Amino acid sequence: MPEFDNLVAVVTGGASGIGAAIAARLSEAGAQVAVLDLDPAGADPAHLALQANVADRGSVEAAIAAVAARFGRIDIVINNAGIGAQGTVADNDDDEWARVLSINVTGIARVSAAALPWLRKSRSAAIVNTSSIAATAGLPSRALYSASKGAVLSLTRAMAADHLREGIRVNAVNPGTADTPWIGRLLSSAADPEAERAALNARQPHGRMVAASEVADAVAYLASPRSGSTTGTSIAVDGGMQELRLRPE
Repeated sequence: MPEFDNLVAVVTGGASGIGAAIAARLSEAGAQVAVLDLDPAGADPAHLALQANVADRGSVEAAIAAVAARFGRIDIVINNAGIGAQGTVADNDDDEWARVLSINVTGIARVSAAALPWLRKSRSAAIVNTSSIAATAGLPSRALYSASKGAVLSLTRAMAADHLREGIRVNAVNPGTADTPWIGRLLSSAADPEAERAALNARQPHGRMVAASEVADAVAYLASPRSGSTTGTSIAVDGGMQELRLRPE
């Protein structure tokens, strides 16, 4: 029987990039998938696609209610929606700090809180949050983004402690620089896109950017009923960037 057969998964930010790869991976393994996205137009037609803004509690609650009404259950929540931010602590004003933290951090709390009543009823309940290599390594000109993803990592551990005895596992995945549309937009705005791409490839010790499908495979492991003893942890999918220190060639 497929790994996720009869399970319902919610994937935020699931219409493109890593989120779309996660939605596809879970669907292929038997899950019924609901994609929540600010712009769901690009979502796979095989999924239930709903417009939702994770920065707005009412929007989130309405979307989660629609998923539950459609499927009658929610077993898995993938909190993948997020936005990037560049600059040092001097380069973003208070409004931008509030906006990024509301989406990248509080958005996880909004979605998870709305889904909790359904997760508590599931015998295979799991939450997986998308953090980042920026949570564990100091990257230049990523102060705000790093702060938000570090908060995601800490939030993941706290949620795991809070909900373990309710039968809900909570974990995170920490991607390195992934070859996604967001990175494509950054590259297109660079003075020398090819040189910038080469630099991003070289930043991962294995010499290339991470594929969205590789992140999706890690998320699928963490969300799977087969990983019932795995909670409160994170998996780095970063070509060794978090832990390896290679000598120059």
